[in-house]
Amino acid sequence: MNAPLLEIRGLSVHFHTPEGIGRAVESVSLSIAPGETLGLVGESGCGKSVTALAVMGLVPSPPGRIAAGEIHFDGKDLLRIDPESLRRIRGRKIGMIFQEPMTALNPVLTIGRQVAEPLVAHLGLSRTEALKKAGRWLDRVRIPAAVQQLRAYPHELSGGMRQRVMIAMAMICRPRLLVADEPTTALDVTLQRQILSLMAGLKAELDTAMLLITHDLGVVAQTAGRVVVMYAGRVVETAEVRPLFAAPLHPYTRGLLESMPQLGAGRGRLHEIPGTVPAATRSIRGCPFAGRCPSAFDRCRQDAPALETVRPGRRVSCWLYRK
Repeated sequence: MNAPLLEIRGLSVHFHTPEGIGRAVESVSLSIAPGETLGLVGESGCGKSVTALAVMGLVPSPPGRIAAGEIHFDGKDLLRIDPESLRRIRGRKIGMIFQEPMTALNPVLTIGRQVAEPLVAHLGLSRTEALKKAGRWLDRVRIPAAVQQLRAYPHELSGGMRQRVMIAMAMICRPRLLVADEPTTALDVTLQRQILSLMAGLKAELDTAMLLITHDLGVVAQTAGRVVVMYAGRVVETAEVRPLFAAPLHPYTRGLLESMPQLGAGRGRLHEIPGTVPAATRSIRGCPFAGRCPSAFDRCRQDAPALETVRPGRRVSCWLYRK
């Protein structure tokens, strides 16, 4: 088995807030093999995006800080290398598609300059060479009149076109790992399908690994090979896609799957998980999902279960699977 390209071990990310310490990510561990697509799923506020920012070295400090853990990429711990070395990796070997392209793109710079910038910064191309290659990449991500769009500004493009620009920027240096944070959230269903197809094609062509962050399990089913489910900043279940969808183990994962709208008669009222995700500043005793779990019993409210292997290829953090 190949060594992981990315391996996160015991990552904790905390934020100082007026209400106290917010534990956005707590003891998260996961790995991605070269060329693999790993889906990271969960409700809003469960720590998915903060995990991505930690990988990129972009957790704002203050108020945030890496409280514990290691992030190994290609044999280097990204949390312990110097800032200049991290900058050389970020954008060159690890690309990122941010959640909202309108805020990720600089509104006062042209599309051409922004797409060309990674080539100038990381590969040493001249501005002229970089702009030519940027035009080819805009065409590659299926932006009409690509050369003319080099002179456009972000506000002049539609949401779907801006997302394609973000993909071009993230992939133009042929990174080994792509971090995609909710890449289709603001798009309609037709555009979602187009963007996912585009990303899958480029990923296969460049043999890039991908960390796909989403709350949409339908997107995960189409795209990922393995899934990590997060809740309240913690990993509660990991599995390959098919076994997870066929037989989810953690009650939270079951709730997510049952909440997915499905076609066909006889579905009745749409299922929902009662309650809300506990605040990151709240001190949690026991399993963080116990207050919303239909299967919870006394031990769940007293002791926090560890994430352990319960079946081949299946890990779950739940007392239901512990003797």
